[in-house]
Amino acid sequence: QVQLVESGGGSVQAGGSLRLSCAASGITYSNYCMAWFRQAPGKEREGVASIESNRLTMYADSVKGRFTISRDNAKNTLSLQMNSLKPEDTAMYYCAADFGRCGMSWSTVSYYEYWGQGTQVTVSS
Repeated sequence: QVQLVESGGGSVQAGGSLRLSCAASGITYSNYCMAWFRQAPGKEREGVASIESNRLTMYADSVKGRFTISRDNAKNTLSLQMNSLKPEDTAMYYCAADFGRCGMSWSTVSYYEYWGQGTQVTVSS
């Protein structure tokens, strides 16, 4: 049984930082593309960042330079360090996994087979 469990969300003021984590089980983690998505109320889910098993990363333009995705293949964990947070970063954040490479489809929701339940991030101005 595959499980992706996010943690680390919360409320923070603009300019602050948060670190999200995702613990994966039930998969051979090192074989999987991992990604973070987010969904704000009334908006579509969007890709935030992805990371290949070889640690090649991709980012949405809106978070480049502020967010850092990382993974620990020994611990089956995924992280997202979020700095200089803005009110527009407010959303539910989801961890996602799919077998193989991320590639150019990394930000496509339908590409991913497994999803976590999400963790809420709220940034106040």
